Amino acid sequence: MRLFPKSFLKSFLPLLSVFASARGYTILVLVAAQYLSARYILAPQRSWVEHLTDYKLFFLVLASSFAIAGGYLINNFYDAEKDRINRPQQYLLQHLISTEKQLLYYSFFNGLCMLLAFLVSKKAFLFFFAYISGIWLYSHVLKKTFWASNVFAAFFAISPFFAISLYFNNLSTWVLYHASFLFLIILIRDLVKDLQNFRGDWVRKYNTVAIVFGVKITKSIVTVLIVFSSFPILQLLRSTDQLGWMYYYFAACIPYLIGIVVLLWKAKDQKMYLWLHNLLKVLILAGVGSIILVRYSI
Repeated sequence: MRLFPKSFLKSFLPLLSVFASARGYTILVLVAAQYLSARYILAPQRSWVEHLTDYKLFFLVLASSFAIAGGYLINNFYDAEKDRINRPQQYLLQHLISTEKQLLYYSFFNGLCMLLAFLVSKKAFLFFFAYISGIWLYSHVLKKTFWASNVFAAFFAISPFFAISLYFNNLSTWVLYHASFLFLIILIRDLVKDLQNFRGDWVRKYNTVAIVFGVKITKSIVTVLIVFSSFPILQLLRSTDQLGWMYYYFAACIPYLIGIVVLLWKAKDQKMYLWLHNLLKVLILAGVGSIILVRYSI
């Protein structure tokens, strides 16, 4: 006896494939992070009601989501062979729909993104046009260039927050410290992912940092970047009046990142690198959740 009828599975599985390919779970976190940042960091003088009823802000968040979804789809298109080696189960799920349909969804999502951006302002339209073009260039060309791949991946990951920052005209030093910390953690996570994907990248002849310089030098670079991340952390810890209880998140980041370094130098196989990659994801998710703590004064 079937739990679900065939007609349901035929409709549901392709949708699940699109959701997985477009990293729907990541986009949900992005939406939450953008609204929390808007409410507690970028425009704290406005209430939740004002933020949630601001249609232009809603359009920007939605445009960011569609742009990111399209970016993941085009990235999966170019990374198909590598993912078949590094993440076979994920590859099977993401390719329940044909390549042609993936490209169709990619065009559809980008079209919706540009329409929403146009409805906000010309500045937003130009921002997302440059963003979508940059993501395509990254997936098609830059990703195979070791000196650019990781840096651009981290930059494109934090770019949607700049769209919200520009909307509120808030690019203060405090905001830039938050952005630089997030940039460095995503860059570190991406380099750890290169160590995890070493075999697939070698087969596909991707010139990643790990392939070009080797495992030990890549670990050294990650260690240096973790040391660099302490600078925005220490600068933010000075702003106790602005950070509120989020102070404790950044204070906890220091021993947490020291632990990451220790585990990094002990890591020798793909499973251990996957653990490290997930630990860095937890750090990012905890950061998103802790934004709400800004409202509570120490």
